[in-house]
Order: sequence, then structure tokens, then C-alpha cells
Amino acid sequence: MNSALKEYLTVCQTRVEQALNARLPSPAILPQRLHQAMRYSALDGGKRMRPLLVYTTGQVLGISAENLDAAACAVELIHVYSLIHDDLPAMDDDALRRGKATLHIAFDEATAILAGDALQALAFELLAHDASLQVSPQQRLQMLTILTKASGSQGMVGGQAIDLQSVGTELTLPELENMHIHKTGALIRASVNIAATAKADIDSVVAKKLDHYAKCIGLSFQVKDDILDEESDTATLGKTQGKDLLQNKPTYPALLGMAGAKQKAQELHEQALLSLSGFGDEAQLLRDLSLYIIQRDH
Repeated sequence: MNSALKEYLTVCQTRVEQALNARLPSPAILPQRLHQAMRYSALDGGKRMRPLLVYTTGQVLGISAENLDAAACAVELIHVYSLIHDDLPAMDDDALRRGKATLHIAFDEATAILAGDALQALAFELLAHDASLQVSPQQRLQMLTILTKASGSQGMVGGQAIDLQSVGTELTLPELENMHIHKTGALIRASVNIAATAKADIDSVVAKKLDHYAKCIGLSFQVKDDILDEESDTATLGKTQGKDLLQNKPTYPALLGMAGAKQKAQELHEQALLSLSGFGDEAQLLRDLSLYIIQRDH
């Protein structure tokens, strides 16, 4: 990772951490345990890739970070809620997330379910009402529509359902890609598209190019996750390494081999860059983020 990108990531991660801290309910107000649990999972951890994409897309389009804080928080809250629920015994049954005990271990299963539900509700509340988001009512509605579709049965939740049904089965490459376009890719794609929606007069061609970029990196992100699940270690990942292999889940390395999976990630990165070919230097951070996604170690 180049120094400019590293510095930028730090700035954005700090910004969204502060924005989340300001918007999450205080742990001092009732119901205290629920609010403590929400903050436990949402603060102090994670790559913050989805907020990064919100801020970076905004920067490309000339939209201030201040105007995107609520959107950045919204996509991250949806992501965090999904991780809390994915980690439950009824789902992936994980004990470690972002380098600390998963929420149902640190608190209890019922609190974890409720905290996930509450984080999801807060995400939509922010897009609907947060005063820092200076857009028209029509733009707010479009942002809400993008996030609801990306989060539901035709997006992230649907992808998780397919994932659970696919344990122990062999998927074709199109079937595997379809699963991850929904499970992982939908929210990454939404992060870029929500930021683009904040620009009222965005050119439709520009919007389509950004959407295709997001689709490519959404898939490459999952390919790299599958690779890291086999090649990395628990301490580096901050979550249990080797779970996919242990649970006999369909993955890109299982289907394509490790070399094939790495080639797939590289091809998706190149497609993402091609999507930005009409952009100038203002999109360099998006290009750098695409490369970071396939080169990261966690």
C-alpha cells in the first residue's frame, strides 16, 4: 500500500469512527445493555471499506465528507448488523470478530439479535433524518431505496441464505458469483451508488461506470476473502481462519484452485480499472482502493 493511500485510509477510518460514536445511542441511557452491545460491535474495529467507498466516491464527484457522514455510517451499520447475525450459532457460529469476542459471546445471543436489529433500524433512520445529509427529499428516498434493496432478500440477506443452503455442495462459477454478488457485493455496490446519488446532477454515464466499478470490486473483495481464509492466520484476520474449509463451503479457491482464484481477483481488479478509464486523476484513490482490496492481508 502506498503512503498516500495509507494516510487516506487512516483519515477516513478515524472520521467514520467519530461519526458513528456521535450517532450511536449513549450507553448511559436505557436500555443500557442493548446500547452497550451496539457500540461494542460498531466501534473500534474493522477496515471500514464501505464507508471508505462512500467518502472516496464523494471525493471523485466533488461532494464533501461532511455531507456523506450519515451515509457512511448507514452502510457500516448495515454491515455490522450483518456480521453480528452471521456470527450467531444458527448461522456461522463464530467466536471471534475484528480481533475480539463476537457479540453473542461477549453478551448473549438474545442481546446480539436485538443489537443487530437496532443497528439496522438506525442505518435507515440516519438516511431518512440525519441533518448533516444535505440532499433533496427525492435523493434521500433514492438512497433509502438503494440501501433497502442491497440489504434484503434480493441483496445481502438473500446471498447469506444461498450461502447457508450451499454448504457441502458444489456450485458452478456463475452460481458462486451470483451468491457473492448478493452476499458481499450488494452492500459494497450500494456504498458507491449511495454516494453517487448525493450528486443531484450526476451524469448517467458516470453513474453507470461507478456502478460497474463497484460490482467488480465487490466480487474481488470476496475472492480475496476466500484466499485469505486459506492462506492467512487468525491473529492477522481478526476472525477464525479456515472456517470456510472446515464447514465445506463453496469458495473460489475450492472451485478454481488457489492460482485460479488469485488470477480471478486480478482480472476483476483490471475490470474495475477499465470502468474508470474515462476518469482523470480525481479517481486515483478509487483505483488504489481496488488494488488494496486484492493485496490486503486481512
